[in-house]
Amino acid sequence: MAKARELKGRIRSVQNTRKITRTMEMVATSKLKRAQDRVEAARPYAERLAEVIGRLLNPELASRYPLLRQPETPRRAAVLLLTGNRGLAGAFNTNLIRQARELLRDLRARGVETELHVAGKKGLSFFRYQGETMRTGVTDIGDRPTAADAERLVNLLMDEFTSGALDAVYLVYARFNSALSTPPTTLQVLPVQTPPAAEGEGRQPDYILEPGADEILGQILPLYVRNSVYRALVETVAGFYGAQRTAMKNATDNAGDMLEALTRTYNRVRQAAITQEIAEIVGGAAALE
Repeated sequence: MAKARELKGRIRSVQNTRKITRTMEMVATSKLKRAQDRVEAARPYAERLAEVIGRLLNPELASRYPLLRQPETPRRAAVLLLTGNRGLAGAFNTNLIRQARELLRDLRARGVETELHVAGKKGLSFFRYQGETMRTGVTDIGDRPTAADAERLVNLLMDEFTSGALDAVYLVYARFNSALSTPPTTLQVLPVQTPPAAEGEGRQPDYILEPGADEILGQILPLYVRNSVYRALVETVAGFYGAQRTAMKNATDNAGDMLEALTRTYNRVRQAAITQEIAEIVGGAAALE
């Protein structure tokens, strides 16, 4: 049986670990609330953009915009992966990396040449370790992504798609459903997919456009692509803190269970030592009689 001194050292170590995990859980909970607010603020804007595009778009106009180009046989595609810059979030980053690897494997199996773009230290370090060639790697996007961050990530991809160097652009990110549900998701951002509002009858209301629909679409389509990436950034940040809060709560609970087991073992060892000392004293007294 372990010595009492060793058990006391293990108990102190677990207590210190539990303090750290509990603090990290509280910090993640606080940051999750702010990140969730940003997600909720971004969604209505994205929905309105999609609605406007859906109402303006028609086959005649669609042929005028390079961002709507639909290649018959994609030859080259880009994958943009968003991960966290830090760990201690369970399988959050691992799931995103696995999603990106499966997408790359599927594209290559279909004969599509691929290029990889990564935003986030965890994804960058993994693919660098694997020897995967990355076109770009970004690690300076913080917990509060901005529209400028999204523009920096996607502008090069839009230019290459417009010039014909790319035929498709896929985005891998964590969709934020709730703090407990942040599944890795693949979204094709280019070519721009026709929003649902553009389908069906009655999509063209009776109003006058100033300037015309083609000028409006020329400005809105790039904005829609950038906003899709921005929304993915804020959802990934919220998903990271949701996963980290869950992981730290589980770690805190496990540390509590371990403390209970160690304390019981320590008490048994201490009781056994005391019993042995009493027996030795009684035995010594009896020997003196």
